[in-house]
Amino acid sequence: MLTILGFAMIATFLVLIMMKKMSPIAALVLIPALFCVFVGKGAHLGDYVIDGVTSLAPTAAMLMFAIVYFGVMIDVGLFDPIVRGILKFCKADPMRIVVGTALLAAIVSLDGDGSTTFMITVSALYPLYKRLKMSLVVMTGVAAMANGVMNTLPWGGPTARAATALKLDASDIFVPMIPALAVGLLFVIGLSYVLGLRERKRLGVLTLDEVLEEEKETETETVLVGTGGSGTAKTVTGGSGSGTDADVSEGPATGGSASDEADDFQGLDPNRDTLRPKLYWFNALLTIALLTAMIMEWLPIPVLFLLGAALALSVNFPRIPDQKARLAAHADNVLNVSGMVFAAAVFTGVLQGTGMVDHMAEWMVDVIPEGMGPHMALVTGVLSLPLTYFMSNDGFYFGVLPVLAEAGAAHGVSPLEMARASLVGQPLHMSSPLVPAVYVLVGMAKVEFGDHTRFVVKWAALTCLVILGAGILFGII
Repeated sequence: MLTILGFAMIATFLVLIMMKKMSPIAALVLIPALFCVFVGKGAHLGDYVIDGVTSLAPTAAMLMFAIVYFGVMIDVGLFDPIVRGILKFCKADPMRIVVGTALLAAIVSLDGDGSTTFMITVSALYPLYKRLKMSLVVMTGVAAMANGVMNTLPWGGPTARAATALKLDASDIFVPMIPALAVGLLFVIGLSYVLGLRERKRLGVLTLDEVLEEEKETETETVLVGTGGSGTAKTVTGGSGSGTDADVSEGPATGGSASDEADDFQGLDPNRDTLRPKLYWFNALLTIALLTAMIMEWLPIPVLFLLGAALALSVNFPRIPDQKARLAAHADNVLNVSGMVFAAAVFTGVLQGTGMVDHMAEWMVDVIPEGMGPHMALVTGVLSLPLTYFMSNDGFYFGVLPVLAEAGAAHGVSPLEMARASLVGQPLHMSSPLVPAVYVLVGMAKVEFGDHTRFVVKWAALTCLVILGAGILFGII
């Protein structure tokens, strides 16, 4: 019964948010509360929620101060060179922009933190997607898949969990998986190319001049005449409000030189008053030191971002009113993301507290046919897709993987093969409603979680299967 209710609770949650019948926060709170009553453990709901909140509180604190820190770094101009570099590569070509999204997300993912990756990627590319009227779910989907592949780095989390659960060395798990993961990353980049071509077909082949001229014409109340996009531009300027055309010029809708306009085509306002060019190298070194400390685990990540945010605010904005203004500017993102994390704590607390997760895991293991025993690595790879999507990495790697590994060992399948296979589902896992970082992604991109889910699930699952196939082909799994 608990197995059925567990799957029913997850299915109800996904259906309601994908159909936009409930907001994610409301669904994460109300649906598990209702199912907790169905299970007959409504009296323990408070304990389950407190346990869930307690376990996710460090994550919520990390996200809160990470948003403030990277928000300040964006304000002061730390990432402006990255934006300019992407602009130089992408120009105004939708295909290049989508491929650039995958490349940027993969590169930034080297720090091992999904929230950091999404904050930097979205802040750099969101203005481009908005300006060219590109699909924002393409941006969130590609970023999530690229980060999911890179999330398998030893310091990213899943590999370390698998190594701990099966008492193995993380490098023995990860290093042989590199060829399969490289194929997965190449697939994401190839998929980005296809999605980019689709966006280019939808929007047309744009040039930097045309995009900028369109904006200039909008600002000067331009009326386009002619057919398609090849007509002439009739520009109405000046005037004293009399409704007459003070100055009319006709000709092709083109602007100045591409090089001059490229300087104006900025993802971030180059003249914003929060820029601190004299402190650029201080901020760069502070960020490098912060990421190094995070990778080396010198201090807990929430503590690092708390200290980093306080130092960044104090140095860049020594006046208290300026600090308050920066905090206020990022308050919406902080509240949305932290609120979502604490709401997710209700969901995970009920799943674990009522025993639904344990029963679901046992059922999944029991339904595996006896004849599949020698192929338990393949089974584990396939099961990692739904299981890491519907439960936390901790639940899968510490609760399910040891049981699967024991079943595999009985048929001669080594724990190393099982551990490697368990990493396959990470591209899909990164879009799970139980992953706090995904709310940073959709929140900053202003995308509905349901829209993101509908778009990304099929492509992320395909990416996982490509990695699994490559692993089998190379004899890794």
